[in-house]
Amino acid sequence: MKLSTFNPFRNSALRVNTKKHEASVALLFSVFILGGLYLLPTTNASIVKIPTPTIHTTTPNAYKNLSIHAKAGIVYDLATHKTLFAKNADAQLPLASITKLLTTYTAVKELGLNTPITIKRSDIAVEGNSGFSPGEIFTVRSLARITLTGSVNDGAAALARASSIRVGSGIPRMLAGAAASLDLSQTYALDGSGLDTSDTVSGGYGSAHDVALLAGALLKEAPSIVEATTQISDTEYSESGTAHTKLNTNRHVTNTPRILLSKTGYTDLAGGNLVVVFDASINHPIAVVALGSTEKARFTDVDAMIAATIAHFSHIQRL
Repeated sequence: MKLSTFNPFRNSALRVNTKKHEASVALLFSVFILGGLYLLPTTNASIVKIPTPTIHTTTPNAYKNLSIHAKAGIVYDLATHKTLFAKNADAQLPLASITKLLTTYTAVKELGLNTPITIKRSDIAVEGNSGFSPGEIFTVRSLARITLTGSVNDGAAALARASSIRVGSGIPRMLAGAAASLDLSQTYALDGSGLDTSDTVSGGYGSAHDVALLAGALLKEAPSIVEATTQISDTEYSESGTAHTKLNTNRHVTNTPRILLSKTGYTDLAGGNLVVVFDASINHPIAVVALGSTEKARFTDVDAMIAATIAHFSHIQRL
C-alpha cells in the first residue's frame, strides 16, 4: 500500500477554497435575509417622514397699498421697459406744460443743440412773461433749458416755430410726427406750450404711459438740457450776454433722490401734472408720472410713488 505524500501547499489551497465557499454562502444568506425584510409589509408607524423645507419666493408688493389722487399715474422702469405701478396709465388726458417735453424733443431732433433761434414778437405774445425781448438770440440748448425749468411759454413757442420752419409743416403735424416716431399712441399737440386753447380743448393730450416714454427719450437724446430741470433755478444767456434766470416750477425738485428730469404742468383742463425721472440705482432710470391731480397733490402723488419704488428696489437688493 502506497502512503500518500503530504503536500502542504495543496492543503493550504484547500483551506482557502473552503473559506471562499463559506464566505459566498454567508453573502447569499445575507442577501436573502435583507431581501425578505424589504418585502415584508410595513406600517405607517415604521415610516420616518422627513419634512420638506418651505421656500418663500414671493416678493412683497411695495405698491399694494399705494393710493394716489391723480386720475392717472405710472411708475415705469426705463431700463427694463416694465411697468411697476399703473393707474389708468393709457387714458388720454390733457398734458398742459408736459407738452413742452415733446416740443423740446422735436427741436433737438430737427435743429440740433447749437442752432440759433431768434425770439419773435409772436413768441412773446403767448401767455406768460418770460422777460425775453424781440430779437434776442439763444441756442436751442439754452432756450430749451430755461423753457423746461421755468415752464416758459414764450420759449416753447419759439422752439416750435423754428422747428416747424425747418421741417416745412405746421406745428400740430410736426409734433404728431415726433410723437409717432416714439410710438406715443395717445399723444398729440396743437401748439408747443400745451396751454388750453379754449374752455374745452387743451393744447396737448397724452397718457401717463406715453409721458413716461417721452421723458425717457428726451433724457437719452438731450441730457444736457434736462439736467437743468433738476436744479432749483436755471440761468441762461442770450448771444448778446443778457442773463435770464427762472425758478424751477417744481419747488420739491431737490427732495427727490438722484433726480434726472422733472417737468410740471398745470391748466384748468389738465389739473396738476408732474413727471419725474430718477435713478433707482446706477444707470437704472425710473419714470414717475401723475396726470389729472391737483396743483398740490401732484407732488405728494409722485412722492408716494417714488417712496414705494425705493422700497421695491431695496427689497430686491436684499434678496
